[in-house]
Amino acid sequence: MSRRGERSAWLAWTFGILSAGVVAGLVWLAWPVLPAVVNAAGDTLGGQSAEVGDEENLSEGPADCRRLYSDALWAGLSWEPGSDLVEDRSGPAVTAGELVDSVAPEVRFTCTWTSETGTIVTTLADAGTDAGELAQSMLPGLGYGCATVTDDRMRCTRAEGDVFETLELGDGRWLSTVETAWHPERYASRVAEAVWRD
Repeated sequence: MSRRGERSAWLAWTFGILSAGVVAGLVWLAWPVLPAVVNAAGDTLGGQSAEVGDEENLSEGPADCRRLYSDALWAGLSWEPGSDLVEDRSGPAVTAGELVDSVAPEVRFTCTWTSETGTIVTTLADAGTDAGELAQSMLPGLGYGCATVTDDRMRCTRAEGDVFETLELGDGRWLSTVETAWHPERYASRVAEAVWRD
């Protein structure tokens, strides 16, 4: 009797191993872009992340660390190896102590992220309406570069080694971030979008 239709075992094993290798290679190639895909999906859906009951509070800005971050940014920070978040009311971590003393921002909350990569400290506070003018006059002498974001909002940045500082002031709000060795893509501008929502 003929063995028609029976397949060779070595041929099946060979194709099975090759197929597994191809799948493993594709996973290995796709792994580095996974955070970018998550960020893009989160940014697309970001407008839907606020709960309906919180809509009336959006003009006041975020009430805690979780609401400061879009879902995509939160996921990216949380997935970083060794990631940990502490929320408290500690003062701004910026080196511009003179500005902090002059403005005397009333801290709402400070989010301190630590990971194996580095640290990120972000503070949201209430500040006087003249905070932007004070920053513009004081910060350039301390090594910051300042630029206008909108008519009533200013962003000042300073980089030294692997430390990057961003201060954004306007509308009676103070948002400062100090990134040390950990620099997520567009971090400062993404948290600013949550604070100054239209």
